[in-house]
Amino acid sequence: MKKLLTLAVLSLAAMVAMPAAAADNKGSSKMAECNAKTKGMSKDDAAKARSECMKAAPAKPAKATSKMAECNAKTKGMSKADASKARSECMKAS
Repeated sequence: MKKLLTLAVLSLAAMVAMPAAAADNKGSSKMAECNAKTKGMSKDDAAKARSECMKAAPAKPAKATSKMAECNAKTKGMSKADASKARSECMKAS
């Protein structure tokens, strides 16, 4: 019983630590990005630019549209039968 309890506690601790480690990696990669942008700058200018870079919000990824949304957009204005056929062909295409 004690072994089971110990295992449960250790598992819980590992689950809590995992997101923290992932967040640390994101911060490290952002620091590396900011450092790369400041190469060749004077010490003061680099420190200022690095500070601004670290404060900046990360760029938002482009919103991915689903295949269904793309196919529906292509069939706008078509009759119901034609749109259904075109949508079917569009969904089969890769």
